[in-house]
Amino acid sequence: MSNSDLTSILLILLLLVGLAQSLGWLFARLRQPKVVGEILAGVVLGPVVVGRFGAGARLLAATQHHGNILNFVYWLGLLLLMFLSGAETQQLFTRSERREVGWLTVVGTGMPFVAGLIAGPWLIRPSLAGPNGGRASLIIILAVGVAVTSVPVVSKIFADLKILHTRFARLVLGVAVLEDVVLWLALALATALAGKASLSPSQVALHLGATVAFFALGLTIVPRIIKRINKSRLNFLAKEAPVAYALAVLFLYCVVAGALDVSLVFAAFLAGFAVVHKKRRLFADALGAIGKVSFAFFIPVYFAIVGLKLDLIRGVSLWMIAAFLAGSCLVKLISVMLAGRFAGFRGLDLINLAITTNARGGPGIVLASVAFDAGIISPKFYTTLVVAAVLTSQLAGAWLDYVLRKGWPLLEPPPLEGSVESAEGLSAA
Repeated sequence: MSNSDLTSILLILLLLVGLAQSLGWLFARLRQPKVVGEILAGVVLGPVVVGRFGAGARLLAATQHHGNILNFVYWLGLLLLMFLSGAETQQLFTRSERREVGWLTVVGTGMPFVAGLIAGPWLIRPSLAGPNGGRASLIIILAVGVAVTSVPVVSKIFADLKILHTRFARLVLGVAVLEDVVLWLALALATALAGKASLSPSQVALHLGATVAFFALGLTIVPRIIKRINKSRLNFLAKEAPVAYALAVLFLYCVVAGALDVSLVFAAFLAGFAVVHKKRRLFADALGAIGKVSFAFFIPVYFAIVGLKLDLIRGVSLWMIAAFLAGSCLVKLISVMLAGRFAGFRGLDLINLAITTNARGGPGIVLASVAFDAGIISPKFYTTLVVAAVLTSQLAGAWLDYVLRKGWPLLEPPPLEGSVESAEGLSAA
């Protein structure tokens, strides 16, 4: 690599991370999800804005010339995002909210997903499909897109509003984590089906079996093995260099997944799930260090490149965006409100839960990225999924901020817990 090539790459990364952080900060000050500003940074640096000018066009040509390096940074940011999301999973579940979380997950997520599967055969069109977009994989992507809820973006919104400690936050994040585990498996099956039409049924079954087995083992047996290794006296790396050890677990999962032809995205999520057990303090500092670097550079650059990939000139279909937004939001909101009624919630509680769990955020964008990179969906459908993820996240953040500024409770206190939960509800407001 020549000195000029290295300079060009560093300039591109500088612009991506600088603008992503700047617009992310601006959107945060405007009480909007930071991720929206990070994606907008890529749009600004793309063909729609900067790319229209002479210097911008040369910069855009340079990004295409160094596409392999930028793709590596893009994928590393995505893997780190999924790894950190998986690491958050272990601390979200409490026994006292199992009934509510169960109803909200089974009905609030199950209904939209099943509705997508049932309506999919009538809704999918050639304009939705990419080069590897078979009928089955497209239907699964559509169903996941309707049902998905964001863990990272919702967590960030809760943290920014200082309500991460509340019962409302625990319920929503518990639901989001449970549904994401199921929906990641569905997405893994969709990517396994993509481009396999030329293979024999036995080869397809073997590939799908490997994907399901990898996911099942990654949620059950392997985390227990990793937990024992974490605490082993012989594991000097975990004690002396916990950051290196955590990254080694991530890379090991990805290498094994790659050898089995399983999506690395799901491997990264499972690695985060495995490396952290209930006694989270063992790797709290290590994950904090990884998170600081990731959220300072790799993850903002990932979202900026997502924006850079958006073709807002030829890859936009306004009717597709409007139809998907209206249909998916309507189904999700009705399903969550119905689930909330079964769980015992009423009135404003139902609206708060429905709007918040409708935020597709990070997972919605990851869904679009993975499906697009696998050739399952077209550029127009990719743009539709990303725009839906951004707008629903903005709506959730704006609504929660409005509720809190009005002094309304996010959830009415449970009748059996009286004063304690009342105090929590007031503190949340």
